[in-house]
Amino acid sequence: MAQAFLPPSILQVVCVVLVLSHFRSAAVQYELEIANNGPITTGAQATISASLIMKNDDDVLIQDPNSYCFNWIYAPLTLTKKSEQQFNSMIVVTGEFPGDFPISVWVTHTDCWLCWPIAGNVTMLQVTEFIVGNLTIAQIEDNSTFVKQGPSSATDTLTLISFFLHDPSNYFKLASFIYYWDFGDGAQQVTKESFVYYNYSTVGNRTVHLKVVAEWEEIGSSTNERKMVQKTGDFTTALELLDAVKSIHVIGSRETHVMENLSLSLQINGSPPLTLCWLIKSECIPLEGEKCHLVVINGSYYNLSHTFNDAGQYCLSVRVENGVNTLQTYHEIKVWPTGIHPAFFALPCIAVLSMMLALVMYTNFRSTTQQKDLVEVADFDFSPLSDKNYSPFDLEPSCLQMCCSCCFSWSSQEYCETHRESYGLLHPLYKPVKTYTV
Repeated sequence: MAQAFLPPSILQVVCVVLVLSHFRSAAVQYELEIANNGPITTGAQATISASLIMKNDDDVLIQDPNSYCFNWIYAPLTLTKKSEQQFNSMIVVTGEFPGDFPISVWVTHTDCWLCWPIAGNVTMLQVTEFIVGNLTIAQIEDNSTFVKQGPSSATDTLTLISFFLHDPSNYFKLASFIYYWDFGDGAQQVTKESFVYYNYSTVGNRTVHLKVVAEWEEIGSSTNERKMVQKTGDFTTALELLDAVKSIHVIGSRETHVMENLSLSLQINGSPPLTLCWLIKSECIPLEGEKCHLVVINGSYYNLSHTFNDAGQYCLSVRVENGVNTLQTYHEIKVWPTGIHPAFFALPCIAVLSMMLALVMYTNFRSTTQQKDLVEVADFDFSPLSDKNYSPFDLEPSCLQMCCSCCFSWSSQEYCETHRESYGLLHPLYKPVKTYTV
C-alpha cells in the first residue's frame, strides 16, 4: 500500500514546486486556499474545498473575468461528489482504510489545461476506524454556564462534562450510543446522554476517561443481509482542580502621613499559584491587563508598602486570579499632611466639654439637695406659766411700735394679748432650738 501512495505524493510535490516558481514570477499574485472537515471515521464522507484568490502588487483583490480549472489528486480515497465554480471547487471523498491521506489541487486556465499551473495547494485528511469527537468541560455558577478556558477548574462547583460527536456527513444518524464515564477520583457512571454533571470536592489533578459505543443495523450491499455494526471511541481530558479565589482581605491602616511608609498585608482565600496585580491611584478603578504591579505568589499572604508624596484621598485596587476565576477589591486610604494629627486638636476640646458637663451635673445635684425640707424639733413645756408676770405697760412700747399699721382695726389691748401669745413657750433658761436637716 505504501508503494501505491508514492507516485501521487511525488506528483503533488512536483506540482507545488512548479506552482510556487510560477507564483514568484507572475505580476498578479494567485493564492489557493484549501481546507477539509476531517478527521472522519472509516466509511464516512469528508468534504474538501478550494478557493482561488487573486491580488496585485499592492495586495488588493482583483476580479478576473477568465474561468479556471481545478485539478484534484485524492487517491486512494473514493470520490463521491464534485462541484466547481469560477473561483471555487469542492469534492466529497470517503475512505475505507484508516490513515493520513494527502489531497492536492492545482489551478489552470480553462482554455489551457496543459499550461503551467497558476496556483496549487495540499491538505492532509485523517481517516480513523474509531468514533471522532472531543470532550469539553464547563462549570455552572449562579445559574450561568462558563466554558473552561484553561486546564483548571474550581472545586465545589457543579461541573458539566460533555461529548461532542464529529460527524459532518451524518454517518451515525441511525446509531444508538452508550457512554461510560470515569471521573478520575474513583467514581464512574453509565449514561445514554452525551453529557453528565459532577461535583469535585477536593483539590488535585484528575483525568476524565470516556468510552463511547455506537451500534446500528446495516444491510449488506452484496448479500442484502442485516448485520449489527459497532464502533467505539476512547477520549480523555486532564483536569486541574483548584479552590476559586473567594475573598481578598486588606489588613492595615486606612490613614497615614506624607513621606511615611504605609505597610499593608493582603490575605487571599484561594488556591495558589496566584497572580496578584495592585495599583494605588486617587480613585478606585478596575484593573485590566498588566498596567499595575504584577507579582506571582505561591501562598495566601502578600505584604506591600508604599510612601505617599502628597496628601489627599487614595485607593488601593487589587486583582487576584488563579486560573479558575478573577476577583477584585478596593481599600481607601487617607493621607494627611506632615505635622500634628487633627486628632490631637480634638483632645483639648473633649476635655473642656467633659469638665463643663461635670460642673453642670454637680450644680444640679447641689440645688436638689438644698431644696429639701427643714424640720424643726422643739421640746414644748405645757406646765403652768412661770411666776414672772409681764405688765401690760412693759408690752405697750413694743406693741405700739409694731401695730402702727394695725391700730386702725384693732384695739391696743387685743393686739397686745395676741402679741403676747406669739412668744415661745420654752423657758428662757432652755437652750436654743436645734435644727435638723432631713
